[in-house]
Amino acid sequence: MNERTEYILIIEDDHQISRFISYALELEGYKTKNANTAQGGLSMLVTEKISLVLLDLGLPDFDGLEVIKRIREWSEIPIIVISARDADKEKAIALDQGADDFLSKPFSAVELMARIRVAFRHVIRKNSFEMRTTQTVGELLMDFDKRILFKSSQEVHLTPLEYQLMVLLFKNVGKVITNRMILSEIWGHNYGTDTQVLRTLMAGLRRKIEENPAKPQYIITEIGVGYRLKDE
Repeated sequence: MNERTEYILIIEDDHQISRFISYALELEGYKTKNANTAQGGLSMLVTEKISLVLLDLGLPDFDGLEVIKRIREWSEIPIIVISARDADKEKAIALDQGADDFLSKPFSAVELMARIRVAFRHVIRKNSFEMRTTQTVGELLMDFDKRILFKSSQEVHLTPLEYQLMVLLFKNVGKVITNRMILSEIWGHNYGTDTQVLRTLMAGLRRKIEENPAKPQYIITEIGVGYRLKDE
């Protein structure tokens, strides 16, 4: 077991689940802090050095969505929602509020660790993104200076909107981006919630970068929620 320096805060009122998560994390060398209320978790974030938050939505004092909102008022710390609420709408709201990922109960320790690794990698990428001139995902290479996407060293000819979408996906590689976030980023805050134009744009983009657009390997659909550029 490798000893890590990261402290992970678990905000979960089910003691059995909290113990399971703590045990799994400690086996991987992470240090843990536990809170069984929303207010307790928020207080701990202020007083303790926390690197990542695992957050249940159904807390006894107030809703986990409010916790996300309050954290995002002052911190960009990674937040992974862990909840029995499996509705697509709940996932989308949590992600729109600022959560980095959503893991539905029940889940395995293996899946939890994978999501945590992705979240930490995303922090590193985000911190260094402004200094990058290129970024690679699989056989895709984005050259931000030249504003060109390459696949297997061959230029992929993108429309301006397709390029904006790929930049957004590369900036958030491994992270789910909700439909609402994409529409707002590319078409503006007042565009609305009509996702047909987004589906059309995504279909055209997939035809250019996927070997089989019907079974995409790069841009993964999170049904009812949004899209994720797969983090290999």
